[in-house]
Amino acid sequence: MNAAVPVRSHRLTPEQVPPTIVETLEAGERAELTARIRSLLKAQDATLVAHYYTSPELQELADATGGYVSDSLDMARFGTECPSRTLIVAGVRFMGETAKILNPEKRVLMPDLHAECSLDLGCPPDEFSAFCDAHPDREVVVYANTSAAVKARADWMATSGIALDLVRHLHAQGKKILWAPDKHLGAWVRDQTGADVLLWDASCVVHEAFKADGLVQMKLEHPDALVLVHPESPAEVIALADYVGSTTGIIKAAKELPAQKFIVATDNGIFHKMRAAAPEKTFIEAPTGGRGATCVSCAHCPWMAMNGLRSLARVLERGDNEILVPEDIRERAVRPIRRLLDFARTRNTVVLGNNDA
Repeated sequence: MNAAVPVRSHRLTPEQVPPTIVETLEAGERAELTARIRSLLKAQDATLVAHYYTSPELQELADATGGYVSDSLDMARFGTECPSRTLIVAGVRFMGETAKILNPEKRVLMPDLHAECSLDLGCPPDEFSAFCDAHPDREVVVYANTSAAVKARADWMATSGIALDLVRHLHAQGKKILWAPDKHLGAWVRDQTGADVLLWDASCVVHEAFKADGLVQMKLEHPDALVLVHPESPAEVIALADYVGSTTGIIKAAKELPAQKFIVATDNGIFHKMRAAAPEKTFIEAPTGGRGATCVSCAHCPWMAMNGLRSLARVLERGDNEILVPEDIRERAVRPIRRLLDFARTRNTVVLGNNDA
């Protein structure tokens, strides 16, 4: 029988979530900033890597300047291959830390160091370490959306693209799992694999906002649409999905599935790449309203929204907002990441480029 979730919840309250403020620019300022950033990137031997959930302007700029747009681990992987001495990570803090963990010799900067993640914030390293100590018989598997200090305490890191495969492997070896931090993703993995999984109680404020009753109504209004869901969503939302997968997986599904219309339950920042991948198709945001709605970050991460052209220009001009990871933590944190990559190679699984947010 699976163990119960811990009594203490680490899910953020509405008061802990900042307002979502999306940068708006006049055409002239946007053009001036873009030209200035291009010049600064070249002058400083810097490369911009951006997450799927950042603004279209940042994604387009990364693509146009020899940078990269992807999920968190693939962003860090790209950093190991590009020759630039400086990486500018447009995303949230754990992504900058992961880039630094895999690229210790490079300078890693972020447009805004206040860009956090509700899953990272919901897994304080000291409390998590104590929780692991209380369950020494369990293999510790942490999601990519965690701090370097939490990764340093883990046996494995997982992404949503390989979580099922990894946990099935551990389950076949008779391992019991301690999973952190996202309880919805962990519960989905547990239910799909039958493994004994002890869940940390944290969640993503964006994905937890999707509502099943609203989605049922939307499906009635769009009977020809398929539903694409990220597994950080609640179980009742996942149950309504035609496809469940990572950000990269969702983009691929939108391109390859035969439907012309999709209802999408993940951060709406992904729509930019989805429309580029399948311009002839229609994409609709899954509903965050419905019974019991308490949405504080409806369909867009407020921390991702802190990345903008203005903040990107400032960090390039000042050279501040550097991500630093103490070497003792980095050495321990890189092990579960490398272990995941080695596992993926043995399974002939493409984990990089098919991961999570």
